[in-house]
Amino acid sequence: MSPLGSTLEETWAAYQNNEHYFSLVEENEGKSWVAPLSLSARLKVDELRASDSKYKKLDDSVLFAMVASRMAVKQSCWENTTEFGINMGSSRGATKLFEQYHSEYLETGISSTLSSPTTTLGNISSWVSHDLGATGPEISHSITCSTGLHSVLNGVAWLNSGMATKFLVGASEASLTNFTIAQMKALKIYAKAPETNTGTVVDMSTVAERSRNYPCQALNLKKEYNTMILGEAASVACLETGVVKNALAIIDGVGYATEILKHNTSISANAVCFQKSIKMALGSLNPAEVDAIVMHAPGTIKGDSSEYNAIKEVFGDDMPQLTTNKWKIGHTFATSGMLNLELAVLMLQHNQMISVPFTEAQLNSRNIKKVLVNAVGFGGNAVSILVSKNE
Repeated sequence: MSPLGSTLEETWAAYQNNEHYFSLVEENEGKSWVAPLSLSARLKVDELRASDSKYKKLDDSVLFAMVASRMAVKQSCWENTTEFGINMGSSRGATKLFEQYHSEYLETGISSTLSSPTTTLGNISSWVSHDLGATGPEISHSITCSTGLHSVLNGVAWLNSGMATKFLVGASEASLTNFTIAQMKALKIYAKAPETNTGTVVDMSTVAERSRNYPCQALNLKKEYNTMILGEAASVACLETGVVKNALAIIDGVGYATEILKHNTSISANAVCFQKSIKMALGSLNPAEVDAIVMHAPGTIKGDSSEYNAIKEVFGDDMPQLTTNKWKIGHTFATSGMLNLELAVLMLQHNQMISVPFTEAQLNSRNIKKVLVNAVGFGGNAVSILVSKNE
């Protein structure tokens, strides 16, 4: 469930065009770019909210996760079992409700009865488990923007330990609020609205004109200003041990690393954390066998360039094709890594590379059999997942 659609089919169809899915909204500081849920996804959320009186007071982040989890379970044919664990993460949690209740408290000095139970981070996995009747462990966590892929790491660990045979993993983010956008603007990383955009894209020859049509310049390594844009989404995957017939892809390797911080949002020029996580995910695999990488690439100058430099350090002359989806749907915080994983799976299934329309990357004709997926968040905590096609 993302700005691209509510099903894999809708999402893949949306990836076939070079349009971005951003809207301009009014907020305290004027207009801002955002990437809201698609209409089809929003309708599913509204339908769920109206289906039960208990759901009316839940935050969007919880409802997003519940809808996405229902769809994942149905697609994986888990509908007749309740024996699976759940790990759902979120960077911000119940953003909208928390800000609403806090504002009411500042005005009245009284806190709403439901302010605590509906804004606690563990609320997401608990409600998903309640909705699906799952009998396995429930885990909620927050590790900033790599939260979703950390859910995958946790799921793999539980499966490899033998303590579970099925695990539902994912992330949900519904943080398109004035305060959250203001926080990103305070960091000087948010894309400027058209009337205030004083930055200029340097000459990019034949792609120069097209690049100006995309407010988020993720993977444009020549950009002169930061262009991150926030989006909202939920993405959930079902993990199982072994290789099952209806599996969308196979996880061949996982990697993770954290680097020492110089300040709260820092990352080294060559993203040492990414170099380590990528090497761990590859294991003994020859880097030349990786056909594509779905990068974290948030659309910021330092974020994009440091990750690219890390990839160059690891792959050298065997550089795979590089892509990202943030130029199209923005940065969905915790869910961004899961949406990267979704794109990787879709490219494997369709044996087609989805490229960034304003970059100068040369696409090759090689089949897409192995794709590396990256995510990193504040704190320098990188995760890399290597997936391959289920032959």
